[in-house]
Amino acid sequence: MRFDHLNLSLLGFGEAATAFASGWNRDALGRISAFDVKVLLDDGQAVIEDRCRRLKVAFAGDLETALRDAQIVISLVTADQSEEAAKAAASCLAKGVLFIDGNSCSPKTKGRSAEAVSSSAADYVDMAIMAPVHPHREKTPVLLSGPQAYRAERLLTALGMNVRVVGDRVGQASAIKLTRSVMVKGMEALFAECFLAARRGGVEEEVIRSLETSDPDIEWRKRLSYVLQRTTQHGVRRAAEMSEAAAMVADLGLPSVMSRGSVEWQALLGNLPVEAQDAGPVLEAMGLAPEASG
Repeated sequence: MRFDHLNLSLLGFGEAATAFASGWNRDALGRISAFDVKVLLDDGQAVIEDRCRRLKVAFAGDLETALRDAQIVISLVTADQSEEAAKAAASCLAKGVLFIDGNSCSPKTKGRSAEAVSSSAADYVDMAIMAPVHPHREKTPVLLSGPQAYRAERLLTALGMNVRVVGDRVGQASAIKLTRSVMVKGMEALFAECFLAARRGGVEEEVIRSLETSDPDIEWRKRLSYVLQRTTQHGVRRAAEMSEAAAMVADLGLPSVMSRGSVEWQALLGNLPVEAQDAGPVLEAMGLAPEASG
């Protein structure tokens, strides 16, 4: 299969899409274009146009323009918009177009998206991004599943990506991703609840000292700074992902209490008007003093 004359379209041009596009082997493609619904916001179009210009990606002002003549479409929107994006794209997809869905959604959501895409005779592939896209960009590990997964693997490998096929059923890749997220994003929520309470209670140093004694392999202070920075910056997106994780756990017949609690913490932190690595600014943004009185 030759890729040098294929056109690739990106749905969503946020952190993941820009990270991948900045490192892809452009010799493997003809043209890359991008559409993001943020163009509908007040200053959104200027932001997306600037990103496209910097990364030498063709800007598309609407979905139909973005998908015109595309042979490969990679959807990298937020989890809560993933199914809608697939349904909207379906009417614009030609037969045989490869639609790669890289959003963090439950297997059931991916299945519904696959049905919508398949109605246009396009081919759907489930993709799961298994680590933060920075600093590794296109080398970030991704998993693929679905009947056309090996076709997608050949394409993404030609672009320079780090890919692995994990099954021939849509949803398998996402099940691995979201089950892992129950732990990773759940731990982030647990860190936030623990250490914000420790700061408010005036016992942070003793709590950290105790944790360092019982679990010396974890760099508790460093981990806390990372968690607060990531959740205050990306918590809204992480909350959408954890909503999908909670739905997946419930679909498996299990209580999803921990995942639902993670949704609350991720959303709360992500909606704060601050990005911080320390508990103090986070508590202040919540309207709380660093230490409780009385």
